Amino acid sequence: MFRKFTDSIREFFIDVRGELKKVSFPSRAETIGSTTVVIVFCIIMSLYLSAVDSVLVWLVSKII
Repeated sequence: MFRKFTDSIREFFIDVRGELKKVSFPSRAETIGSTTVVIVFCIIMSLYLSAVDSVLVWLVSKII
């Protein structure tokens, strides 16, 4: 039973190593480009949500 357990663990790590060899990591330029897109999108969405919130606050204050 213990032998089967250690063999399955060994096989797991061999498979993990094989899968890691297939991974392709992005280049530095791709990483910087993606990060820039995410940051710009977050800024745009925060400005949009802030504007919507301000309009809704103004609207509720006029109703009350």
